[in-house]
Amino acid sequence: MAAVGISLVVTSGLLHAVWNLFAKRSLDKTAFLWWMQVVATLVYLPWAAPALLRGAIPADGWWLLVLAVLAHALYVTLLSRTYAAGDLSQVYPVMRGVSPLLVPVIGVTLLGERLSMPGWLGVCSIVAGIWILGDWRTGRADDGGKRAGRRAFRLALAVGLSIACYTSLDKVALRYVPAVSLNDAGNLANGLALSWAAVRSRAVASEWRVNRNTILLGGVIAPGGYLLFLYALHLLPLARVAPMREIGIAFGAILGIAVLKEGRGARRIAAAGIITAGVVLLGMFG
Repeated sequence: MAAVGISLVVTSGLLHAVWNLFAKRSLDKTAFLWWMQVVATLVYLPWAAPALLRGAIPADGWWLLVLAVLAHALYVTLLSRTYAAGDLSQVYPVMRGVSPLLVPVIGVTLLGERLSMPGWLGVCSIVAGIWILGDWRTGRADDGGKRAGRRAFRLALAVGLSIACYTSLDKVALRYVPAVSLNDAGNLANGLALSWAAVRSRAVASEWRVNRNTILLGGVIAPGGYLLFLYALHLLPLARVAPMREIGIAFGAILGIAVLKEGRGARRIAAAGIITAGVVLLGMFG
């Protein structure tokens, strides 16, 4: 079971990095992400709706479902603003790096899970690799650049906090709600949360015209990747699964170097190796 869970998490991380690359390359981040949520909701609705409509979810499950989808909606709203404010190489490691630090603490302290010493070393290795990957300078020499860099950094931290929040809520909600239903409810909430901003952007039509193919692909793989992660949560403890998913940062670094032609390739590849070592420690000994 552990091998299956690890495979699901690694694949989920890869898919996450790919659709974030799509979002960063889009013309209007809010319109692109809104379209992705619309596509995702429609694609997965035939599997998600029956479980929600047949009345099998208890009252506690509905409350958890509402809290979880609200956390997802906050995440996607902050994500669109973060990608509009900062570079991929700056904000992606920051927002994905907060969760591996917080989620194991939540899993151990609130959910009664345990991590071995090698498991904690794996968490530390992942966080260290993320730190190396991140562009932690908060601005350039001019005041305007500093303000923009600090704003992007704060937004990325807020995204990371929302990731830790929705991941923990999803872990508990899975006791009552099927994974595909939980996932698609989040897609719907994300789309609703972005609707007003997408309309105000006046870029909905142009974004679809220019990026239709990546919108369709992202609308399938983004929720598909998270669905794999939710299934992995059934097999492994939250404290192990959540940090392991951040191997997507290594994939993101490789995609940034190969596709976006970003610099600091040697440093980022080395950091990706450190993250991978952390994932191996968690997977084998966590």
